[in-house]
Amino acid sequence: MTDKLLENKAHGTTNSFVEKFQDYLGEFVYGGIDGSITTFAVVAGSVGAGLDSSIIIILGFANLFADGFAMSIGAYLSSKSEKDNYEKHKKIEYWEIENLREKEIEEIREIYQAKGFEGELLEQVVQVIISDDDRWVDVMMKEELGMIESDKSPFKIGAITFISFIVLGFVPLLIYVLDYFNKLEANLLIWSSILTLVAFGIIGYLKGVVNHKNKLSSTISTILMGVVAALVAYYVGDFLEGLVG
Repeated sequence: MTDKLLENKAHGTTNSFVEKFQDYLGEFVYGGIDGSITTFAVVAGSVGAGLDSSIIIILGFANLFADGFAMSIGAYLSSKSEKDNYEKHKKIEYWEIENLREKEIEEIREIYQAKGFEGELLEQVVQVIISDDDRWVDVMMKEELGMIESDKSPFKIGAITFISFIVLGFVPLLIYVLDYFNKLEANLLIWSSILTLVAFGIIGYLKGVVNHKNKLSSTISTILMGVVAALVAYYVGDFLEGLVG
């Protein structure tokens, strides 16, 4: 096995799909988790309240697009805010290098002294870093401020979050939509539950990939989380239906 393959395996990116979409896989996973769980909670709660299938579809789609849009906007604004904050501090570091040069040189020296560099080697390292302003600022951003620039697009983050929320959030509604167009002789909630559990399993597996955790454990925990949310929604709906019925 080549060094590159060994490195990819260590980082969990040996799969070509994962390697290609790793940057935005996290947004897809967490958008999907939120979409499927909240929509299934709406479905379960509506069934618990004894609502008609057509009402369940309306409430489900309202949740899909309203919550999906809100979540994607939140993800976009959060990412953009981080980028704006990074750029603000980057400009400050350039200003400090230009106007407080000796102080900034001393800060570089202190940073690398703390890493164990000393004597002539320390001075060589300092001179190499301060010989290029871009390199200097990059070091200060990482070592002094603990900030690393993200190359992820805020727009793509928002778009992928929205798409994932809609696609995976639609799964609990699928059987109700099919029933609306062609009446099915089946227990719709059971089939919705089965389809949603499959979606939870896929999301859980992908969550394990993103977090570099045990895939089976991640899958099971995500399924259990969805089941708990559904049971809570169902019995709350049933309880409220009993109060107002």
